[in-house]
Amino acid sequence: MDFGNLGFVVAGLVVGFIVGMTGVGGGSLMTPILLWFGINPATAVGTDLLYAAITKAGGVYVHQKNKNIDWRITGWLTLGSVPAVLLTLWFLKNLDTDPAAMNAVIKQALGVVLLLTAMAILFKGQLLAFAQRHAGDQFHLSGPRLHGLTVLTGIILGTMVALTSIGAGALGTVALFILYPFLATKRLVGTEIAHAVPLTLVAGLGHASMGNMDWHLLGFLLMGSLPGIYIGSHLTGRVPDGLLRPCLAVMLAMIGYKLAF
Repeated sequence: MDFGNLGFVVAGLVVGFIVGMTGVGGGSLMTPILLWFGINPATAVGTDLLYAAITKAGGVYVHQKNKNIDWRITGWLTLGSVPAVLLTLWFLKNLDTDPAAMNAVIKQALGVVLLLTAMAILFKGQLLAFAQRHAGDQFHLSGPRLHGLTVLTGIILGTMVALTSIGAGALGTVALFILYPFLATKRLVGTEIAHAVPLTLVAGLGHASMGNMDWHLLGFLLMGSLPGIYIGSHLTGRVPDGLLRPCLAVMLAMIGYKLAF
């Protein structure tokens, strides 16, 4: 294994460790790291999508075993996200003849979504408190209106994920907390992970069909991330959440600003 490949294993280890310890989506960390390594933006996004699908599939097994998934909500999200992914991939395929244009679109979208993710991480507590305070209000959503907004959330997440590989974790979970404030936290997290697997799998395979995939890179990332997630999950709570989240939010905001502007 040469030095470059060892760097990808270490990157996977670090990202897996942080994800295991904080629950922050791997895409918001992994894709910028791959860009820093000089990986083509489209290849970075495509590789990270399949990386996410594989790593989160294990999470679905555990959450389903513990009955932490609401498959009804997952279905409504998928109803919006998968068609949005296919439409976004079709748009990118039309740019495929001009790689510079496709990479420019991906980098711009990546910067904007990273900024949104940073804000979601930084203000997560305030957003959840707001949702809880208004959970019993007379205008709280239910029935067809709630289902429609869940599908719309899926459409937005599907578009963001297909373009950038980011959004299914931090942004998706916050959106579900606001839409379903009465659902237990562990079920919301499990539901979002269950939705992320088909979303990232379809998007990842779509990017792979366009050649936006590095299979060797994917193998090296998984080699590091799987033990990293295991170690990080056992250290959850050792580092104060109030210290970790602002540091991650500032880092993502700086990267996002650089890419977007």
